[in-house]
Amino acid sequence: MSTQPPQASPPSQPPQPPQPSLTERRKAATQLDIARAAAELFAERGPDGTTAEEIAGRAGVALRTFYRYFRNKQDAVAPLLAGGAAEWRAHLADLDPAAGVPTALEQSIADALTATDDRAAESLEWTRGLLRAAQDDPALRAVWYRVNQESEEQLVPVLARLAGESADTDALDVRLAAAAATDAIRLALETWAATDAPTEGPGSPAALAVRCLRELAGGLRLLDPTR
Repeated sequence: MSTQPPQASPPSQPPQPPQPSLTERRKAATQLDIARAAAELFAERGPDGTTAEEIAGRAGVALRTFYRYFRNKQDAVAPLLAGGAAEWRAHLADLDPAAGVPTALEQSIADALTATDDRAAESLEWTRGLLRAAQDDPALRAVWYRVNQESEEQLVPVLARLAGESADTDALDVRLAAAAATDAIRLALETWAATDAPTEGPGSPAALAVRCLRELAGGLRLLDPTR
């Protein structure tokens, strides 16, 4: 029998999500190409002036490929809208929980909606064009609301991990915080899209979203920085 003291087990690491396969990455890339083509055409002509055939042509895919991924032309922009939300949640998940949920949320939202390069500015302008087009297109508005609802649901476990095991926090607190954060971004983008305000500075998406979050957070225990 060994006389050596037992070695302490290394701390367990959280399970890593499985990496997408090459096929899944190619599928996602094709969907994003179609989404960008749809966004460009909607901005140029509006949804009514755009056909699925034209979207497929600009994306460089066959019409049957378009319908393999999307039910209709409005649905085609969903990956573009959802992509920004996914990047925001990933950034939020990487922040230090010690900062507290209110600080982490405000910082991540400001970072996500600040155009730090041409790509980010272009993405915001695409979103502005889509939201303007959605004003007169119920199907496009439905896609926007669906993307926000899905983002809210996917935000709940991220906030739960950041909040940790607090006696003052329950599942309803987390869901309320997720709803407030999601609506802050949605309202900010909709308000900004209705104007010609720039992507930075006063009236920008980041400034509006932080303002909305602070207003909506009033009375929410999880988002009260004094608790």
